[in-house]
Order: sequence, then structure tokens, then C-alpha cells
Amino acid sequence: MNQRLLTLMTFALLGILVALPLVFILLQAVFPQFSAGSLSGAFTGISVLFGEPQLASMLGGTLQIAFGVALVSMLIGLPLGVARGLFNLPLPRLWDLLFLIPFLTPPYIAALSWMLVLQTNGYLQQITGLNLNTLLFSKTGIVLVMALNIFPVIYFAVSRSLLASGQRLAMVARVHGASAWRAFWHITLPMVSPALAAGMLLSFTLAIEEYGVPAALGTRAGVLMLTTGIEKKLADWPIDLSGASLLSVVLVTIALCAWWLQKKLTGDRDVTSVTGKPTENMGADAGVFTLAIVLMMALIGTIAVILPGASMALSGVLGTLSGGVTTENLTLSHYAALFSQQGDALTALGTSLSLALGTALITGLIGLVVSWLVVMQKIKGRGVLDALSLMPAALPGIVVGVGLILLWNRAFWPVSPYNSWVILLLSYCCLLLPWPVRYVGSALRQLGGNLEPAARVHGASAFQALRFIVLPLVSPAMLAAMLMVFAIASRELVTSLLLAPAGTQTVSVFIWRQFEQGSIGQGMAMATLTLLTGLILMLTALGIVQRGARR
Repeated sequence: MNQRLLTLMTFALLGILVALPLVFILLQAVFPQFSAGSLSGAFTGISVLFGEPQLASMLGGTLQIAFGVALVSMLIGLPLGVARGLFNLPLPRLWDLLFLIPFLTPPYIAALSWMLVLQTNGYLQQITGLNLNTLLFSKTGIVLVMALNIFPVIYFAVSRSLLASGQRLAMVARVHGASAWRAFWHITLPMVSPALAAGMLLSFTLAIEEYGVPAALGTRAGVLMLTTGIEKKLADWPIDLSGASLLSVVLVTIALCAWWLQKKLTGDRDVTSVTGKPTENMGADAGVFTLAIVLMMALIGTIAVILPGASMALSGVLGTLSGGVTTENLTLSHYAALFSQQGDALTALGTSLSLALGTALITGLIGLVVSWLVVMQKIKGRGVLDALSLMPAALPGIVVGVGLILLWNRAFWPVSPYNSWVILLLSYCCLLLPWPVRYVGSALRQLGGNLEPAARVHGASAFQALRFIVLPLVSPAMLAAMLMVFAIASRELVTSLLLAPAGTQTVSVFIWRQFEQGSIGQGMAMATLTLLTGLILMLTALGIVQRGARR
């Protein structure tokens, strides 16, 4: 297989995963009757959109929340990532696992967990008498709840970038008289800037597409976002597919503007480690600051992970929420019910984990190939390829679901994945493709342009260089991205609700239906079980990878 054929196959695959659903969304936006098979009334929906009385509030709320989440995520994730990447800390892998947990927790579950903790008569007030209801149901509360779920994006991007590049250049600067702060400011920070920018971009786009947290907290906070507006158009009768598609186009435009800004700031200058060979990161000794750094990471871990996790676990063992936190109200009946529902709960768990694993493998492979073609091979059309890989991050899951329905629920297809588990796999791959592309792309930009040409000069083919040189060097970033994809796919809600065929149930659908039926305790029990299962699987995978690396 030559590079040209691989390029064509990559474009074709991205066309199926991303471009075609987006095209059908655009057609629905332009032609209001497209879903009915008519192309009449082109562009008439635009005037209706601009006449939407809440458009300005939705747009303003989306931008304010997204910028706030990106900023707060950076303020939390950057120092934590730098500390993890530069210093020898006690139990370093424990911190990685701790900060990966938010990705295993569905955002709507996290929002509900925080509600149970902070609202009036919540767990915090029951235990300490402190009432933070006003903070929770505010724009600041929404930003904080979302940022505490999203900041690991920046933490892993920054820490993996530093672990891959090592500290050799910073140490050289120190030997030549630079202070520790000056070496960090002029050497380390510029090297990590591509990863930081990619992480902030992903944080921003994750925030603008989030539905669960704004839906749970936004109504009482008086905050409107485009995602909740889209859901309203798809849920209220009559269903407004054209209006939902037009709002989705607005989201795509916002995301592309963010992507353009990132490329403007960092895309024209790549920072490399000269040879591209990552050194073993021995880690600096933080000295007297070790305790302060550990306490900072423990504080963030407690706030972001322990508190909502404890709320989720506690809700799963309380007989009734109104009964309060008392020993008499503790029960395991919710867990017993999970195993006595004719296998529905365990089947849903197996389905979600299988789909998540398949999504991680597929997007990891595609992300590696796309990043290699764009960054290392610099093929013609790389801008289009890069843009296609970003667009899914700007599309709400419910809109991707609608696009896939409009695309595949057509009589002219001889074979269609619609109404099968394959449509769920397609939707997950479409939504989560940007993760491996951005993480692997950031790692490739640090390798420089010397290693692969050197291998080619010595007789290696492009694919041999990719397999034996590039892949081993970017494998830490690729593994981190695949773990995040696995975590997010295992709890994806919106497209699962929209696309799951009859007889197929995922964990998120099961939990959602428990909440609809008022069984919050059983839903939280399932969420806790899913979280523990995902952690065990990831620990096993990491152990296998580490044993393989030592051989």
C-alpha cells in the first residue's frame, strides 16, 4: 500500500464518518423539508433563526460558558500537568488514574451528584450545615462543574508532552546560568505550548457541545446554551429539524473559529526537541515544595473526583434520598436489583464496554494515520483533513445522531448500519475522533522532521518508518488519547438514546431510564458499578502495556 492509496482511503473513511453526516445536516438546514424528500423553501429557515427571540441569549451563554470552562480548565490542568511532567512525585500513576475518573463519569451524573451535595438540604448541609445552593445554580457553578470534568484534557496533554520531550534542554539552560523560572518560561513552556493549545481547544469545544450539565443546572440558573436550544427543537412538538440543524451550523462555525485561532497562534511554528528522541524523564526533585505540590494535587482530586464520586456511591446505597445520611437508611437493595433484572443491567454494561473498546481502537488507528499524513508527510489537502478531524468536536451528539439518521435511514442503500449496533459505533467514532488526532498530532510536532527522513535515507519505507520509529515515540500520547476515548465512549448518552436499536441497551440508556422512572438510587448504583468496572479494565490494560514495554 503506497502513501497515495492510504491518503485516499483516509479521506474516504473521514468522508463516511464525518463529512456525509455533516452534509446531510447542512442540507436539512438549507432545505427545511429535506427530511420529507423535498428541496423546496431553500434558506427560508435562516430568517426564522434570526427571528428567534432567545438566539442572542443562547449564543452569549454558550460563548461565556465555553470561554470560562477553557480558562478554568487551563488554570487547573496546566500547573497539575507541569508538576506531573517535571517532578518526581510520590505515586505518579495514581494521580493519572485519579484525574482520569472524571471521564468515566457521565456529565449529567456529575451534575446530579453535585446537586445532591450542594443544594439545600444536600449532603454538605446535612453534615456541615453549609449551603452552597446559590453557587451551584449560577453561571459560575455551571462553569466550575463542567471544568472539573474537563480539566484532565489539559492535564494529560501537558504532562504527556513533558514526559515525551524530557528536560534535557531545560537542564542545558540551567547549566548555562538560567534560573529555574527562566528555563521554564523560555524553554519548557514553549515546548509544551502546542499541547496546551490543543487541550484548551478541546476544552472549549467540549464545553460548547455539552448538554447534560446545562440541562441539569441551567434552567434554575437562568442560563441558556445552544445545545439546550437544539434539544428543545428536537423534543418539543412540532419537531424542528431545520432549526436544530441551523443552530448546529452555528456551533460548527464557533468551533472552526476556535480552531483557526489555535492554528494562528501555534500552527505556524512547531517546537521540537532537536533530535526528536524522547529522553527518559528522570524528573526534577521538587525539594521543599514536594509536600505543597502533593497537597495541591490531592485538594484538586478531592474536589473534582472524591466529592462527586462519594455522592454518587452514597446515593447508590441510600434507601431513599429523603431519609438522609443515616445508618438506618443504608441498603444494598439497589445493587441487588441490578443483578435481578433478567440480565438487563449486565448486558448493558457489556455492550457499552465493547463499543468503547472498539471505538478506542478504531479512532486511535485513524488518529495516528491522519496526524502522520498531516504533520509528518504534509500531504496536499492536509488542511481539509485536519478540519474534518476537528469538526466532530463541535457537533452535539444529538445532532450527529440526527445526521446519521438522515444519512443511513434511506431506501437506496443496499446495506445500512441503521437499526443495528454498528450505527452506535459509527456515532462514537465520529464524536471522539478529534481526541487521538489532536494528542498524537501534538506529539508528532515535537519529534521534528529529521528522524523519518534519516530512516528513509537508510532504506526504510515510509510505513516502516511509521511503524518502527514514529509509532513507538508517540505511543504514550496515543495510549492516553485512547484511554480517554474509551472512558468517554463507555458513558456516552445522547446518541445512544437516539440511535440504540430495539433490544440494544447501553449503560447510559439504562441509567437514564432509571432516572426517568424516579429510581435515582438504582441509577447511581449502576453508575458506580460502571465506574469501577472501567477503572479495573484500564488498570489491566496499563499493566499489560507496561509489562510489554519492559520486555
